[in-house]
Amino acid sequence: MATVKPILRIFDYDKARTFYLDWLGFHLDWEHRPADSPAYLQISRGDVTLHLSEHHGDCSPGARVFIDDFEHLAAFHQQLLAQDYKYNRPGLDTPFYDPTALEMTVTDPFGNRLTFVERR
Repeated sequence: MATVKPILRIFDYDKARTFYLDWLGFHLDWEHRPADSPAYLQISRGDVTLHLSEHHGDCSPGARVFIDDFEHLAAFHQQLLAQDYKYNRPGLDTPFYDPTALEMTVTDPFGNRLTFVERR
């Protein structure tokens, strides 16, 4: 089976690092950041891999990534709230489509949304 790696548009390298690496706990796998050029990064957390791009032609801001089967979502939610990140205070909800699931959506500084879902 092929691997899917969504590309999310970012506009500010430092804000992206603060949001994805410092707050959400993703790891920087690699980056391509030549002098005076837009950055392109691969980040991951467990089985979730994302590409972040400052290149204007790669994608449009406002994408949504659905991350299913995320384990220990309630603990992750509490970990995020404990960091007191002033730009995002996500809720933890039971989605309308599955009363046995938990769902949390965070929005990055560029309008992209990541929805984490755990099936209980």
